[in-house]
Amino acid sequence: MLPDRAVPVTACRACGGALGATFCDLGAMAVANSYVPPELAAQPDPAFPLRAVVCGDCRLVQLDTVVDSTAIFSDYAYFSSATQSWLDHAARFCAAMTARLGLGPASFVVEVASNDGYLLRNFCAANIPCLGVEPAANVAEVARAAGVPTETRFFGLDAARDIASRHGHADLIAANNVLAHVPDVNDFCAGLAHLAGPRGVVSIEAPHLVRMVDGVQFDTIYHEHYAYWSLLAMERLLARHGLHVFDVERLTTHGGSLRVLSSADRRAPSAALAELRAEEAARGLDADAFYAGFDARVRDVLAGFRAWLAQAKQQGRRIGAYGAAAKGNTFLNAAGVTAADILAVADRSPAKQGRLLPGSRIPVVTPEALLALNLDDILILPWNIAPEVARQLRAGGFAGRIRIAVPAMAEIAG
Repeated sequence: MLPDRAVPVTACRACGGALGATFCDLGAMAVANSYVPPELAAQPDPAFPLRAVVCGDCRLVQLDTVVDSTAIFSDYAYFSSATQSWLDHAARFCAAMTARLGLGPASFVVEVASNDGYLLRNFCAANIPCLGVEPAANVAEVARAAGVPTETRFFGLDAARDIASRHGHADLIAANNVLAHVPDVNDFCAGLAHLAGPRGVVSIEAPHLVRMVDGVQFDTIYHEHYAYWSLLAMERLLARHGLHVFDVERLTTHGGSLRVLSSADRRAPSAALAELRAEEAARGLDADAFYAGFDARVRDVLAGFRAWLAQAKQQGRRIGAYGAAAKGNTFLNAAGVTAADILAVADRSPAKQGRLLPGSRIPVVTPEALLALNLDDILILPWNIAPEVARQLRAGGFAGRIRIAVPAMAEIAG
């Protein structure tokens, strides 16, 4: 189901404050994860403004137009288990939190936006009772088929009250890479606080705004990412719901992320938390200057890519891409790329294969089909897993050039 409506945002979705300066304006774009089936190829993609702005009060960076979340997430094309490095990350999280919190058969773990069960299956294997909450029916069904208890619903305060009434409070709630996807963050965080109760731990993973700025990671801006999180903005949000941050860990995932631990009971803040608070303060995240200039740097990245693409086409080089990820769709559409420029994009997800990318209308094929196209260059769109993909391409026999375009055009050895 394609989104067909969007609502302008007139106040900060976290604190209600006034929305301030533009952080990044990418114009009107198709929704990044709305892959087009062949039978709809003749229909134009619905396009909506894609502009991120900064709250002048709590400093949350957020979109000023919200696309219907029901349409985006009801039939979702992203499956977490498709990437081995992400599976490994999930397994490490399970082991670390089990040891740190002393989880066992008498515990209860909940993952919000649990996708296809990629993470909770580790807790199932350890005989730790768990429950996934996943709004996408097609993805939740995959999790249940794998033996992971999963409820198909959006998470918020009502859902938290219902789950707590049946299962009790959770010892651990994992909300990994979901906070950006939530239109009503106050209802969501109220649900986290209620389900965690007086002693449960809430673990939130989200890409770090500072890393986004430093790496010009503008392609992580798309319609299903409603907000972009610093520790500063996240702490302010959680505190409004009685959740106190006590630890933070810097992660390499998604170009640089944070794992933020909070609870209702006040625990001694870790040294890592104090260090990151000081770092964000020194960088000036509570002032306008930090957010200025990002949009201009995005234009420079796009200009560099367009120059490379024009030269490659002039030389008659055959170009393909790997990874039909949402970030890739933002990048391609911001650069004005079409199927006349890139022959095909490969993806391991069967849910994407045989469809067309939204906006650019580049066909999505299997990795094997991509390698059969006799390409000269392959552009890796999910640059955060570029080394892993490059090794796979070389193992498959590709001898041409492998490139990434963010934060600048660069060749990957593989």
